[in-house]
Amino acid sequence: MVAAVGVRIRWADVPAHVRDAIEEILGSPVVAAESQPGGFSPGTADRVRTAAGGAAFVKAVSPALNERSTELARQEARISAALPVHAPVPRFVGSYDDGDWVALVLEDIEGRHPYTPWRPDELAAAVRGLRLLATALTPSPMADLPMAADRLADNFAGWDRLAADPPPDLDPWARDHLDELRAAARWALTTLDGDTLCHCDVRADNMLLRPEGTVVVVDWPWGCVGPDWLDTVLLAENVIVHGGDPAPVLTGIDPRTVTAIMAGLAGYFVDRARQPPPPGIPTVRAFQRAQGEALLPWVRARLTY
Repeated sequence: MVAAVGVRIRWADVPAHVRDAIEEILGSPVVAAESQPGGFSPGTADRVRTAAGGAAFVKAVSPALNERSTELARQEARISAALPVHAPVPRFVGSYDDGDWVALVLEDIEGRHPYTPWRPDELAAAVRGLRLLATALTPSPMADLPMAADRLADNFAGWDRLAADPPPDLDPWARDHLDELRAAARWALTTLDGDTLCHCDVRADNMLLRPEGTVVVVDWPWGCVGPDWLDTVLLAENVIVHGGDPAPVLTGIDPRTVTAIMAGLAGYFVDRARQPPPPGIPTVRAFQRAQGEALLPWVRARLTY
């Protein structure tokens, strides 16, 4: 699987006035910063240590690096500040926004990403973590987030765009079943009612596994309000694209709904993969292409309407 990675700047590349503001939030100067891999933003993502012995996780980005990443950083800061302390998420420490640079300071979580392909014990821990997350975030602690159907509507229109302009290398089965795929994706949007704050971007690299085996869900720019099972279905999608069996994840969730959501996701990945890469994120299209290629055979085997 192609890694999710941007071309990151590091702590030393952040302008001095932004570093000063972050150190004011931390209450002490930063004496060490370790850049973290993974994720699509070209901004900094550092585990920092302070002169006073404190630790935090810091992100910072500006439109000069990637305008969309800056918008998402603002959204993540807003959502992170509203997440309750009893949810399995990093504690919000503070944020900075000067209209150009946006920085987010969070609790530094001791842990690592789950291994992929997924291991059964770590997958079980992720499922438990998502159940705890859904319980903590129902009802949503934020009233002004988009509904999941609205958040995913443009994504799930991928098959519509592909039907209007089919690429020469479109999978032959998908080309012959565009009507069914479009119908499935549209129907999936009707299943997404709910009152839970959903992460809406669950993947192994958006989770941290603590040493005692519990899971923390990180990176919150895509939060929306939907059903309490949506993040679990997105976890199942991540299992599929890494070659695993998602059945243990999907217990109790309507199979037709799952297939329709996977169809919508497959259309999104196939459609987006044909676009030019955005600034500072050269691997994202290959990542999306790999996701679509892994997901489409699973959808093909189950699409019955």
